[in-house]
Amino acid sequence: MSRELKPYPKYKDSGVKWIGEIPGTWEVSKIKYLVKFNELTLSENVSPMMNIQYIDIGSIDSTGNILNAENMKFEDAPSRARRILRKDDTIISTVRTYLRAIATINVDKKNLIGSTGFAVLTPTEKVNSTYLSFLLHTSTYIDQIVSRSTGVSYPAITSNELSNIECIMPDKLNQDKIAIFLMKKTSEIDALIADKEKLISLLEEKRQAVITETVTKGLDPNVKMKDSGIEWIGEIPVHWEVIKIRFLGKLQNGISKGGAYFGKGDPFVSYSNVYNNMIIENNTEELLESTDQEKNLYSVEKGDVFFTRTSETVEEIAIASTCVESIENATFAGFLIRFRPNKNYLYDGFSKYYFRSHLRENYFIKEMNLVTRASLNQTVLKNYQVILPPLGEQVKIGEYLDEKNSYFTNLIQIVSSQISKLKEYRESLIYEAVTGKIDLRGFGEVSEPLVAERGETYGN
Repeated sequence: MSRELKPYPKYKDSGVKWIGEIPGTWEVSKIKYLVKFNELTLSENVSPMMNIQYIDIGSIDSTGNILNAENMKFEDAPSRARRILRKDDTIISTVRTYLRAIATINVDKKNLIGSTGFAVLTPTEKVNSTYLSFLLHTSTYIDQIVSRSTGVSYPAITSNELSNIECIMPDKLNQDKIAIFLMKKTSEIDALIADKEKLISLLEEKRQAVITETVTKGLDPNVKMKDSGIEWIGEIPVHWEVIKIRFLGKLQNGISKGGAYFGKGDPFVSYSNVYNNMIIENNTEELLESTDQEKNLYSVEKGDVFFTRTSETVEEIAIASTCVESIENATFAGFLIRFRPNKNYLYDGFSKYYFRSHLRENYFIKEMNLVTRASLNQTVLKNYQVILPPLGEQVKIGEYLDEKNSYFTNLIQIVSSQISKLKEYRESLIYEAVTGKIDLRGFGEVSEPLVAERGETYGN
């Protein structure tokens, strides 16, 4: 749009405190007068062999995009797979309402079935379904849905409560124009966000490539190389060694105690501390009550490397985190294995990059067996081969990678900030359009398609 977006010439009190003022020609209704609720449901005698495309709450992201619909036979579907969904229906999660699982069905699909955790709103001739979807997805309406929900850990709203929420209603022509405008603008913003998210992925890949290259080849491009003897590593500097972890230090599984011991006592290094962080510092907020003997056996010292033991996938096994500061009286979780290097073998500034690099994947994915959960044992970890530069060279590599890591982190933070601002702008634009803060009566032609491509990836 080339013209400046301006407010309506005249506003009036909506009569609803949380809505405030609306344009003078707009009205306020209730959702139940604009849509039909849960109009179609699968019958009890539906064929168990019928193929369906199933959508549940997890299928929808926070911006209203339907990420996927799972193809399955009805007999394999969850018992809550009952709501029949049609083009232009708006679906709203009535459970875990804080997830903002609200979307409009923009495609005409046969046997598209939703969970009974959704309220299905089928628009009448009074409402544009896309306008309604954008309206209900604003923070103002999400807050109303959440505030009218009951329950703490699993908040839910009844269809009756949902249907009685007041709804801002411009005339149908205005709804159409607002819908066209927002589909166009949000599509443009979403494309920008996708490009920046792709850039972050590329920066992460580049960071990992720099780390892997440096911990396997060193800093001297002219150094003489030799075959490491390990297929997935290739050549290494001639004066470096390859040594199995069992010869570099000792391994220890973590502590296992009942739930009554947690939340009090002394510092505790948990699975999530290791999984989410490259380094362990003396700032953990988690606590575990333990004996002096346990503190001694499961201690946490500078230079220790912790590996995750269990995961749903092999790819997430042996995620490592290096302790860079001893934590007095601390213990660590039973879902971890601690590797404590012998003195003067490993510099922790090198360890934190080496063990967190993608090198681990080449070894552990090949060695691990996946049953219901992947699980790492000490026998497998003991045979993990470590590329070992001289200690002084490890220090230089660690300092170099600290600088490079900081460089990539700063770039990623800048791009992440840009993404956050774009998302804020997107939400603000939607709110201003659907609540009449900007006048869109002069936008576009009503003959334009009212539903644009939203990037659905489910079905064909």
